[in-house]
Amino acid sequence: MAPQVIDHKGGVWSIAVPIPDNPLGHTLVHLLETDRGPVLIDTGWDDPDSWDTLTAGITACGFDPADIHGVVITHHHPDHHGLSATVRETSGAWIAMHAADAAVVRRSRAAEPGQWLDYVLVKLTAAGAPDEHLQPLRAARAAGRGRKPPGRRAALPDRAIEPGELLDLAGRRIRAIWTPGHTPGHVCLHLEETHPAQQGAPAAARPTGFGRLFSGDHLLPGITPHIGLYEDPDDVAPDLLDRGDPLGDYLDSLERIARLAPAEVLPAHQHAFWDAAGRVRELIAHHEERLTGLRTLLREPLTAWQLATSMQWNRPWAQIPAGSRTIAVSEAEAHLRHLVKRGHVEPVAGSAPVRYVAV
Repeated sequence: MAPQVIDHKGGVWSIAVPIPDNPLGHTLVHLLETDRGPVLIDTGWDDPDSWDTLTAGITACGFDPADIHGVVITHHHPDHHGLSATVRETSGAWIAMHAADAAVVRRSRAAEPGQWLDYVLVKLTAAGAPDEHLQPLRAARAAGRGRKPPGRRAALPDRAIEPGELLDLAGRRIRAIWTPGHTPGHVCLHLEETHPAQQGAPAAARPTGFGRLFSGDHLLPGITPHIGLYEDPDDVAPDLLDRGDPLGDYLDSLERIARLAPAEVLPAHQHAFWDAAGRVRELIAHHEERLTGLRTLLREPLTAWQLATSMQWNRPWAQIPAGSRTIAVSEAEAHLRHLVKRGHVEPVAGSAPVRYVAV
């Protein structure tokens, strides 16, 4: 099957690289032509079919996979960073990532077998997860089947992305915008060049705004990105309140993108779209509505697990698989932490596992 490739004009293409057994379907890997050769923004999932699709897409854009000059990673998740090592082995490309996410990659590669599973068990126990959820994880750990952290095969980056600076891409102007929230080191990339649709078009037909934004998972046209606690398998302390505020980071980052006002957004999933500021408003309103709903639920003391079971998801809690429940609890905890930092919720003194109540 021919790869799904879109020519966005002006030396920019997108390649739909499949994610195996995932409802997202694919990651949009973007290829940017530079004076030193093509550069990829993200790489896709580490899978043979995904690699075949990526290389076929690069060829369809008019380049050879061996000619890839560099790779810019928006964030460390395996559907974005997974094929980076294979790209480097094929082409010798450099790989750039924000330092905060590069640190996650280094910790994941250095983690001892079972450390990731230990981390998940401590987090879930502190959140009040019931034994029926914890027991299969304990059994796996006792049997020595400690799960490896995700993305272990991904390459270590050899360049740092500095927020606010122009990337070293010959003949192109791309500025890194640090947008933490989905991950601590997520970056968007602003192509500071006149949009092709604005060149020579009548004023009434030109899109408003300036440049194009490669938004990774930060800004998607129809999906609310997962905002959970930042993953750190080195940190297994049960107190979750004093380690940053991912949701607060995300909301602040959204405001930054709205002020940037790009003409078009090229996200890593779904499709390109125009109205960045409008989508930012929708996402901020969504989270504010969710926070208000959680304060209502927390009129009675609840653990993070109990709160997650009461929240609205894309399907009933009983139909959510165990792995996805763990992710949902992390999202509930991120919202809890933000409410605590706003002074709207507080932990109940002496409760174990910790329960939270609105104030």
